[in-house]
Formats: sequence, structure tokens, C-alpha cells
Amino acid sequence: KRVQTRTTVNWPQMSSSVVAVLRPTSRRDTEGKSVTLNCTYATTSSFPLLYWYRHYPNQAPQFILYKGAKSANSVNEIPDSRYQSTTSGTSTELVIQHLTLSDTALYYCALGDHSDTKSCRVVLG
Repeated sequence: KRVQTRTTVNWPQMSSSVVAVLRPTSRRDTEGKSVTLNCTYATTSSFPLLYWYRHYPNQAPQFILYKGAKSANSVNEIPDSRYQSTTSGTSTELVIQHLTLSDTALYYCALGDHSDTKSCRVVLG
């Protein structure tokens, strides 16, 4: 079983300077077990939101969750309990529990700015 991750994602359209990098570039794990994907980022925003998406070939990316960091650390939406996320001022991780074959996909970490509480813009690279 291989869980793939994109290595570097840049967000040039964002109002603040942001960069997100996923490590490792690929993973091979066993069904039923858990896997942790790590993403480091840099931003000038005090209210960053970290988003995770899953992408199957020939389909649009699927939203998994988002979680706030820094001053937005109490903001989150995690609709599926198989997924967990933690964030810090420079990194986030996605934990996928009880792996199934359908978890084989390309995973993206996206960084958004939540400084305006009325709207939140996220741009995938």
C-alpha cells in the first residue's frame, strides 16, 4: 500500500507569503494500521489554517479537514473521525487511522489565511 504526498506546494496568490512542504514524498503502509503525514510551512499570517486534501487520479481533490494554527488554533473542521491533525507555528500533521485500500492517493497540505473571520480563501497550487 502506498500513500503518496506532493513534495512542495507554493501559494503565490495568497495575501501573505506562504510555503508548504510535505515530507516524506511517499509512504508504504499496511491496511488496518495508521499513517502520519507531515507538512512544514512558513507564513507571515497570525491566523493560518492548514487544510488537507486527498486526490485520486482523474478526479478533483477531496477535502479531508482543516485545522488552525497560531492565533487560530481553536478553529477546525474534521468531518471523519478516522482523520486527526495537529498543528504548530511551523508544521502540521495528518494522521489516517485504520488504513484501507481506498486511502491510496496523493495527499496535499494547503495553507490559508483566516485573518478575516468573514471569509477564508484557500488556493491549491
